[in-house]
Amino acid sequence: MYQRITKQLLYAVSLILAVLVLNFLLIQLAPGDPAEVIAGEMGGANAEVMAAIRAQYGLDKPLLTQLGLYLGHALQGDLGTSYFYNRPVVELILSRLGPTLLLVATALGFALIVGTRLGMLASRNPRGIASALVTVLSLIGYSAPVFWTGLMLVILFGATIPLFPIAGMIDVVKQGGPLVRALDIAHHLVLPALTLGLVYLAQYSRLTRASMLEVLGADYIRTARAKGVSERQVFNRHAFRNALLPVVTVAGMQFGAIISGAVLVETVFSWPGLGTLAFQSILARDYPTVLGILFFSTLIVIIANLLTDFVSRLLDPRLAGGR
Repeated sequence: MYQRITKQLLYAVSLILAVLVLNFLLIQLAPGDPAEVIAGEMGGANAEVMAAIRAQYGLDKPLLTQLGLYLGHALQGDLGTSYFYNRPVVELILSRLGPTLLLVATALGFALIVGTRLGMLASRNPRGIASALVTVLSLIGYSAPVFWTGLMLVILFGATIPLFPIAGMIDVVKQGGPLVRALDIAHHLVLPALTLGLVYLAQYSRLTRASMLEVLGADYIRTARAKGVSERQVFNRHAFRNALLPVVTVAGMQFGAIISGAVLVETVFSWPGLGTLAFQSILARDYPTVLGILFFSTLIVIIANLLTDFVSRLLDPRLAGGR
């Protein structure tokens, strides 16, 4: 076990270093000059001021020197200073990380809970009306783009049936204690989490249905039924746990896609998370902030994959003896 943990940690460190280098080089290939953007925010600058800006942010150094300095500072936890916000990148990202994690965790939890339950419902009678309805709804949810779903929900619940707020995370005019604030955040969270979770709900419901049908045909399920175990126990205790393993694996593999999908959702609903920050930083050519967001996103995905591996071993103890 210790060897496996050590190997996974080495893989994680190697991946982080590779991501840092690759992202830095790709950002340098992007068109535009950050010094011109900074000068534009100042209302314009002459050649001397432009040279001073490049010297201040190290933009006048050779590419490999910039890369070495960036990696050295990154290993010390310093991701630089934002060109646009003039704040340390780590401080800026940490201020936006909470809303993004809240959105992603809520959307993923909603998709897993509802999707697996719908898949179980569809597997009880594969040729019934409920199974056909779940299949149709899953195909619709999977086919609809995230931004289109978000816009349709904004139109439906923002204009036609105004039940939920369509922008922001809190109501600045609402007063109250922690409970009132938490309820206000939950009220604002409904539409973004629903938008982000629907497409994955569709995938998990289809995957659970297929996995349940495969598990229900296994020998140990027939043995349990022959022993007189109730159908409810067969589904919930024997079949569902084994059918959940591929769903958990796919959910862990898709965590990076959920993070990237949050960029669109946060932009549509003006949710103050990493997605909105990334969008604004790209427009402003704020390269340190963009690199910092990519680094934190990679770190989150690695942690999610490690947790997925741990949960998979809890669901199937046979994996504990694997590599």
